Amino acid sequence: MKAKPKAKKAEKQILVDSLKASMEGAQALYYTDFTGLNVKRMTELRRRLRKAGVDYVVIKNTLALRAVNESGLVAQRLKGPTGVVVAKDAITAAKVLSDFAKENDQKPAVKGGIYEGNAVDEAMVKKLASLPNREEALSIFAGYLNSIPMMFALALDARKAQLEGSN
Repeated sequence: MKAKPKAKKAEKQILVDSLKASMEGAQALYYTDFTGLNVKRMTELRRRLRKAGVDYVVIKNTLALRAVNESGLVAQRLKGPTGVVVAKDAITAAKVLSDFAKENDQKPAVKGGIYEGNAVDEAMVKKLASLPNREEALSIFAGYLNSIPMMFALALDARKAQLEGSN
């Protein structure tokens, strides 16, 4: 059998630059261990992430570390097969990962990551997944805003009924 040819330095730099470019403006990076996922499940994960507007990159750990460090962030050392989730919306990405893992025997496992410049662990990613995303938070806020005038109108109506009843 022939040995697999090694990637040249220029090809590696292109991969690093590509990952760095996708990280610009990203709110979060999550490192996942995709061991145990077959091709069908991996394709489904990529499809869900893409639908949510999230990039998923499988790259050598040394190249991923170099891209993260060159972008000005501090990355943790990675071991084993790693997929990097690059998310503009950290909560949506965490929800997709969490939901997919629940359906697939806790795979992919989250190794950790970076959220708003700080290192996070698997527990923090699960907490982020439980938060409402932007659209849900805005609808909750709109509901609260709508309840204030409604409560005021009900109070006025009750006072009106109270005054009419005393006559």
